[in-house]
Amino acid sequence: MKPPYEISRSILSLVADVAERVGEISASKLDRPSAKLRRSNRIKTIHSSLAIEGNKLTEEQVTALLENRRVLGPVKDILEVQNTIELYNRMDEFDGRSIQDLLKAHGILMRGLVEGPGRFRASGVGILKGTELSHLAPPPLRVPQLMDALFAYLADESELQLIKSCVFHYEFEYIHPFLDGNGRMGRFWQTLLLRAYSPVFEFLPVESLVRERQTAYYESLEQSDKEGDSTSFVEFMLGVILEALNEVLRTQRVTLTGSDRLERFREMIGLAAFTRRDYLRAHKQISPATASRDLRLAVDKGLVQMQGDKRTAVYRFSNQ
Repeated sequence: MKPPYEISRSILSLVADVAERVGEISASKLDRPSAKLRRSNRIKTIHSSLAIEGNKLTEEQVTALLENRRVLGPVKDILEVQNTIELYNRMDEFDGRSIQDLLKAHGILMRGLVEGPGRFRASGVGILKGTELSHLAPPPLRVPQLMDALFAYLADESELQLIKSCVFHYEFEYIHPFLDGNGRMGRFWQTLLLRAYSPVFEFLPVESLVRERQTAYYESLEQSDKEGDSTSFVEFMLGVILEALNEVLRTQRVTLTGSDRLERFREMIGLAAFTRRDYLRAHKQISPATASRDLRLAVDKGLVQMQGDKRTAVYRFSNQ
C-alpha cells in the first residue's frame, strides 16, 4: 500500500529546483569531489548524524577515529562513531530496496550497543518529548508487515526516487522498526536512496544541515504525524537537500584549487592522453590561462608528462 502523502505545489517546485541543481553540479563536474573534500564531508556527515542523537565526540575526535588514532571519551560514543564509519565505508554493499540489507546495515551500526542488532524490535516503543509521549510506534507484531509494504513502495518505478527517499525517511521513523538507532538508520538509508538518484549525494553532508535545523526536523516529523501523511516532512527534507546542493555550488566553485582540479580530472581520465582543451571541457568554469597554469604546475611536480609544444601539447598523468 502506498504511504499517504500529497504532491503539493511546494514539493513540485522543490523537486524541479533540486533536479536543476543536480544537473548544474554534474555539468560542472562537482559531483566528483576531490578525495580531500569527500573525506571532509564524510566526517561532517558521521559527526552530525551522531550528534543529533546525543553523541558528545567532536569533529576532531571523529577525524582521529577515522584515521585509526586513539581517542579519549565515553566508550559508547567511541563505539557509535567506529560503527558508523564502518557503515558508511561499506555503503556500496547495500541495495536500498532490500530489507535484508537494511537489517545487515543495522547490525553493523548497532553492534555492541544493543541486544540483537540487525533484528526488528519485539517490544513496544514510544518517543518522549520532555515528560510527554510525542509518538507511540506501531505494535511490534505489525513491524514486519509495515516494512514489507514500505519496501514494496520503494520498488515502485512510477514514483520519483527523490520523493521516495523522503517518504521512506518519514515512514521509517514512524514505524520505528528497531529498539534503537532508528534516527541514524533513517538518515543513512535516505542517503543510500539519494545516491541512486545522483552520485553527488554519497558525500553531500545533508545530515549537517539537519543538525543545524534539528528543532525544525523533529517538528516536521510531528507535523506529519498530526496530519496523517508525510507531506510536511517531504517538503522539509527537500528544502534541506536543496540547500545542501546550493552550498556545493556556492563553495566548491570558489574554493577548488589547481591541485583539486587536477586530482578530479585524474580520477575521470586515468592514464589516457589528453589536451588542454580536454581539461577545459572538464572544468568549464576556468579560463584557458588557468588551465595552462594547472597543467604547468602538474608538469613541474612530475604529476603529468607533456609531449609537444604549448599549442599542440599532449599530456598524460604519471603512473605513480
